[in-house]
Amino acid sequence: MQLFYTPDITDSPIYYLSEEESKHCIRVLRLQNGEHVQLIDGKGGLYEAEIIDPHPKKVALKLLAVQSNFNQQNHYLHVAIAPPKNIERLEWFLEKATEIGIDEISLIICHRSERKEAKTERLNKIITAAIKQSIKAYHPLLNEVIPYQKLINQPFYGQKFIAHCEPGQKLELKNQITVKGRYLILIGPEGDFSPKEIDAALQNGFEPITLGNSRLRTETAALEACFEINFLNR
Repeated sequence: MQLFYTPDITDSPIYYLSEEESKHCIRVLRLQNGEHVQLIDGKGGLYEAEIIDPHPKKVALKLLAVQSNFNQQNHYLHVAIAPPKNIERLEWFLEKATEIGIDEISLIICHRSERKEAKTERLNKIITAAIKQSIKAYHPLLNEVIPYQKLINQPFYGQKFIAHCEPGQKLELKNQITVKGRYLILIGPEGDFSPKEIDAALQNGFEPITLGNSRLRTETAALEACFEINFLNR
């Protein structure tokens, strides 16, 4: 059954797809009157609906059933990542992390960051495509670019970790996390966090973690953290 993203859906028994989704439904998928489709609202709702007017610019649907909190995760994961110089690597991370399971992403600008900006509109489209691909009813929140120091100073009610490559004692996530908890993980740029940034995080309650013995690219490290958190919460 084909699936569409409908963030503005309401309790009304009739819903109209956006022009973009209508075009995809009729021109690309060639769905017809009477066929059933699924809708996700990005807030946990999974709907079943029937096409009652296959208009290529404004498909009319009759809502038949809804499941609330569909496949809701038992934890909350927020990854703050310094965007890599190659934006395609960030796009890859967002796609894969969404498929695995992530709730919030912040884009942080660090002392050694080579990329100082990112167009969140395009990045959000990649996330939207990924939730449709993986049939997830929750749309991860993508925050605008924010300075590193401002991010670590913001309140976060849960466990906070920083992954870095500097020498020193570091913890393994499997030995530290509280299952079914809330987690914020910092992932630095290609040149890693600066010593001052690491110290600032530690002073703000972040715990240093290791993601293994290999030196990982920024986006790989972020995805590894995402995978570990989801695996440990199974």
